[in-house]
Amino acid sequence: MQKIHVPVHDAYDVLVERGILPKCGEIIKEIISAETCVIITDDNVDKFYSDTVEQSLQHAGFRTAKFVFPHGETSKSAETLLKIYTFLCQHEITRSDCLIALGGGVVGDITGFAAATFLRGLPYIQIPTSLLAQVDSSVGGKTAIDLPEGKNLVGAFKQPAVVLCDPDTLKTLPEPFLIDGMGEVIKYGMIANTELFEKLSSYDLHSVHEHFDEIIPVCIAIKRDVVAEDELDTGLRMILNFGHTLGHAIEAYYHYETYTHGCAVAAGMCLMTKYLGKQQDYLKLKACTERYHLPTEVPAPLSALAALCGNDKKRSGKKLRYIVCDPIGTADIRSESLSDFRSHFASPDLKG
Repeated sequence: MQKIHVPVHDAYDVLVERGILPKCGEIIKEIISAETCVIITDDNVDKFYSDTVEQSLQHAGFRTAKFVFPHGETSKSAETLLKIYTFLCQHEITRSDCLIALGGGVVGDITGFAAATFLRGLPYIQIPTSLLAQVDSSVGGKTAIDLPEGKNLVGAFKQPAVVLCDPDTLKTLPEPFLIDGMGEVIKYGMIANTELFEKLSSYDLHSVHEHFDEIIPVCIAIKRDVVAEDELDTGLRMILNFGHTLGHAIEAYYHYETYTHGCAVAAGMCLMTKYLGKQQDYLKLKACTERYHLPTEVPAPLSALAALCGNDKKRSGKKLRYIVCDPIGTADIRSESLSDFRSHFASPDLKG
């Protein structure tokens, strides 16, 4: 088992081990003293892992309940959140109980937000089952729901009590979800680890499976270091948003139906590097991205995407903060007016 300690105000560990799900109950029992554990998951993950987790929790002495909602970004909404609150009330959940997010990024985000707000806060645990959630969204304490006006606009910081990552869950991951997760994996190489980026550029969608035991902890450690320095996302932590400014705009433009988060981020990274970075870095990133069948651009007009960036939560007053990796392995936080930002995408010429 690999243990990665996250030294924030409410510190916790991320445990990475193949086969950790069947023994999650005994691990959780050592960390919290809850009477009831409420598993929150989606209808895809429920079919594969809910029984294993629920049996392990019950064997450890917990009472359990389970809330299942339809998979997909459109479920990360106020409507689903209210249904979770109602479910918790119906099962008489108290602040001495806990929630368990079993699933991908959507499950983790909405479960964490429910934990941060129901009864003004109760403990929750992340058990991420997707690649994207294991390397990124399950760590760091960001929780949120989407609004029609934009992604993750309503949320709270809420650190989990523990994160349990089982790379074996990736074996049942449909290929589109694996592709989606690789978008965030590539991001970590771009912002902080040239060696990781070079390795990813030599693997492909099939051979990368052999390296997840190494890749996942590396990505988590990068995020741990950033979050430990900037827990509340006021400075350095913004580098984790590389590709997200345009990526979130892409998701919104297509109403969260055409491009998944990781795919939108991949296209966002490539577009940002193409127009704001060096051409040689763009070509390397484009080649790496294509190895994992990720998009490097989208049909939507760049002017329309740039306009949507005005709804991005990373705005500060009239300025937009965004990330450029120049060179690969480093991240530069830039800030400029929305009009200046949009002007970068008015010309088809490459920078460099």
